[in-house]
Amino acid sequence: MIELYTAATPNGWKVSIALEELGLPYNVRPLTLSKQEQKEEWYLKLNPNGRIPTIVDRDNGDFVVFESGAILLYLAEKTGRLIPGDDKGRSRVVQWLMFQMGGVGPMMGQANVFYRYAPEKIPFAIDRYQREVRRLFEVLERQLRDGEYLAGEYSIADIANWSWVHTHGWSGVSPEGLPNLERWIAAIAARPAVQRGLAVPEPVNTETNAEALIQGARKMLV
Repeated sequence: MIELYTAATPNGWKVSIALEELGLPYNVRPLTLSKQEQKEEWYLKLNPNGRIPTIVDRDNGDFVVFESGAILLYLAEKTGRLIPGDDKGRSRVVQWLMFQMGGVGPMMGQANVFYRYAPEKIPFAIDRYQREVRRLFEVLERQLRDGEYLAGEYSIADIANWSWVHTHGWSGVSPEGLPNLERWIAAIAARPAVQRGLAVPEPVNTETNAEALIQGARKMLV
């Protein structure tokens, strides 16, 4: 049994989607980020960085794993699924996983901060991060010209990148004109396990609850 500490964010969805795809049994421990539960001492003992997600593998001596990319690798290697067994195939998946961890996630996160959350709108910052997000989308578009998924078969690389990319509207960046990326977004969204993973924990409607989300995010930026 996996204990999953998470919230309804792209980084959280990466892990819940992977758990659903792998069919691993897990319990959900949702954290309310706006209440700073992720900064409480009991949680910092699990995750020193005070972020979500974190897992505790009860079947492996209560082994703790934090950082979403590390969790994806741990789960894939634990099960032998969603990552190839050969060295080159594994490396391709890891490269695109790191592309998300080092590029897509941080840049979309900063676009969200300046486009949605910052009390003062700074046009230079908004434009800078939205342009970089669009550039990263174009990198994905080129990669997806030659295959259905990012690194051969469907893998943790697709799960990690999709969990962020499908939220493009919140960052104010459109995938218009990138047909391969749009096809990939729709194909992954249609997977039943992905739909189940997106419902963990209960999702928040960004249209009807936008202001509450923004106010909650601002509390975390202080």
